[in-house]
Amino acid sequence: MIQNEIKVFCPATIANISCGFDVLGLALGSVGDEMVIRKTELPGIVITRITGQDLPLEAQKNVAGVAGLAMLESLNYQGGFELEIHKKIKAGSGIGSSAASASGVVWGINQLLGEPCTEEQLVRFAMEGEKLASGTPHADNVAPAIYGGITLVRSSDPLDVVRIHCPSELYASVVHPHIEIKTADSRKILRTSISLADGIRQWGNLGALIAGFYKEDYALISRSLEDHIIEPIRSILIPGFDEIKQQALAAGALGCGISGSGPSIFSLSKGEETAQNAARAMSDVLSKLDLEHDAYVSGINTEGIKLITGKGVSP
Repeated sequence: MIQNEIKVFCPATIANISCGFDVLGLALGSVGDEMVIRKTELPGIVITRITGQDLPLEAQKNVAGVAGLAMLESLNYQGGFELEIHKKIKAGSGIGSSAASASGVVWGINQLLGEPCTEEQLVRFAMEGEKLASGTPHADNVAPAIYGGITLVRSSDPLDVVRIHCPSELYASVVHPHIEIKTADSRKILRTSISLADGIRQWGNLGALIAGFYKEDYALISRSLEDHIIEPIRSILIPGFDEIKQQALAAGALGCGISGSGPSIFSLSKGEETAQNAARAMSDVLSKLDLEHDAYVSGINTEGIKLITGKGVSP
């Protein structure tokens, strides 16, 4: 049956996962945007509606529009698509708001056109949206959104995405304090060079973390969730970060760090109960600081973007 309209769930994502700056990411299952994508005879991309955030309707100024246009140009497709974007991931939250929009549109278009593109090609198109958002065409958020689960971006040019095994009992807790840190701004404060000693420590942790995922060795995962390069710099932008991390670990989390460029903070845990305890502990710190925030607990979403059955958009 030929479809002319679909509705999709576009997951939030955690990028970096402590030691994997710009290369590691995972998809969440409990929070994400929704998009309605429909075929039209008019060429190009038209965004008809955006809810939840004040974002541009002009396709060339919207990450979803830019990603979709890149895909249509590559396919030399003469028709077009209308988009409704229902944002449930706050912009600047650090859990892949722009990635959800950019990856959702290309995944949806691919479905409506009979899947002419591979997942890797979809990541390339979605990266164009990320370039608009942050100035850099990075893939650490869009890759897990499209592939699902945990992904490693071995190379961005040429693009090479690797699926990483996801332990069955791994859960993520996320707190999002209601302050905004733009990805482009948070990248500006980073050092452009590191010491060999810091590099060796980081590479060791990254390799061991991936080994821990494959072996489902939660102790090894815990020892490896350390970032000696990015976190010490970015954490100064997040109120209460050190105490939040301390309390998450005290509640039993395997590790805790900055999600993407922040201000969201994530922890990983073995089991949902521990993840709930970690989320409460992290949330309590922000409450004591009188900072409004959101808190989420989620298993790892191994499916990524998915179709939503039925019509309309859930409240």
